Amino acid sequence: MSKVYLVGAGPGDPELITVKGRRVLSLAGCVLYDHLANPRLLDLAPPGAERLYVGKKRSEHPLTQQEICSLLIDRARAGKVVVRLKGGDPFIFGRGGEEVEALAAAGVPYEVVPGITAPLGIAAYCGVPLTHRDHTSVVTFVTGHHADAVDWTKVGTAETLVVFMGLEHIDDIVRAILRNGRSPDTPAMAVRWATRPDQVTVAGRLEDLPRLVHEHGLKPPATLLIGDVVSLRQRFGWFEKLPLFGRRIAITRARSQSADLAARLTELGAEVCAVPVIELRPPEDRSALNAAIARLSEYDWIVFTSTNAVEYFMSALRDSALDVRAIRGRLCAIGTATREALEAASLKVDLMPYDAVAEGVVQAFANQELNGRRVLLPRAVEARELIPETLRSRGAVVDVVDAYRNVIPGNAKESVHEVWRTRKPEWITFTSGSTVKNFLSVAPAGSLDGVRIASIGPATSKTIRASGLEVHAEANPSNMDGLVQAILNAI
Repeated sequence: MSKVYLVGAGPGDPELITVKGRRVLSLAGCVLYDHLANPRLLDLAPPGAERLYVGKKRSEHPLTQQEICSLLIDRARAGKVVVRLKGGDPFIFGRGGEEVEALAAAGVPYEVVPGITAPLGIAAYCGVPLTHRDHTSVVTFVTGHHADAVDWTKVGTAETLVVFMGLEHIDDIVRAILRNGRSPDTPAMAVRWATRPDQVTVAGRLEDLPRLVHEHGLKPPATLLIGDVVSLRQRFGWFEKLPLFGRRIAITRARSQSADLAARLTELGAEVCAVPVIELRPPEDRSALNAAIARLSEYDWIVFTSTNAVEYFMSALRDSALDVRAIRGRLCAIGTATREALEAASLKVDLMPYDAVAEGVVQAFANQELNGRRVLLPRAVEARELIPETLRSRGAVVDVVDAYRNVIPGNAKESVHEVWRTRKPEWITFTSGSTVKNFLSVAPAGSLDGVRIASIGPATSKTIRASGLEVHAEANPSNMDGLVQAILNAI
């Protein structure tokens, strides 16, 4: 059933959208989004959904408000679920009222999904409660878009004053507030991109705020907060004190595997940029894997070197005439994530090396009798030969089969270009030799000049150094926790 949803995207952090907002986006056939809506939220819409940028940036108006309303009506009448994704809350200086008015007049069904407005995000992420028993019980919201249209005699002395879209007129606004009796010593602040890792805060005396804003080169979008509660930010602020706050970190893992690392870095305040230079696919020829699965009962050991190996092995097993009951051998897993993937398939891991690298597997098998034992190693195409060669040297019969392959995504070059065009990252993470080689094959020369490099472990570091690059942080142990800790240790 067609319907238009006006959805508040929140103040910037994509995780601050409401549960209902996420659900509605997942149903969308068309999304009309603003400049202030975090573009990462567009990933919540179905892949085939139409995505239309409608601007609403002060100096950039691809569409007029009337044209936006017409689009909402047209797409709904075409039978689509339409999401109008608006920064903050639709009804707090978001012109949502005008859009609802047009929809109602056209007889188009609609619903409004509230969002966290910018001042609430600022309050939470800057440690500035908008109300406080010892400071204020009144909050006033005003738009500074047209400063001369505001009666500053009425609002200028409000206990806590929040000015939306007032940065371009900050000199006039502050003069008007001071002229109407506000103390020049009143604590005041301007916050740009609140709740995002690139949040910028400028704070000081009200009288000095325009000068400070100009000295810092602060640009819209930004919100002004004026009042005694601003003085609490030094005590209560937490976001800008996170260890990786504001640091831009590129992740080169496959998109399907980057969520865990991205979440860990984001929780520490980093701005995470996805530049996936690897895409996982089944092998071009799965006959060797299928043949090994048909002989599963013959193997004494199966060695899994990654969660990918588990995933593609289990997929091939499901496609066969057998199931997990055909596994008779013991299982070895590299790393806790690989072990957890096997356990999720109701399989018990018998051996797990301390260090999640090939050398760790070799060490883990040091006390195992291997002479004459049959070992199955399902893995990526073109992987290192250390494990099979070492196990064979100890008398094992090792069958190496291709379970999956790494390819370069078709849009990898464009992804790198877009991230580097916006702002070069301070860090880049490599989680395999393939991510190193693939990145260098699509990135322009000199892309890593001035960028610090974090490696998942010794084997990846060897590839990095062989490429003439320096490793600034190396995980120990070689897993995601170790990688994050290595970055923390290096800053």
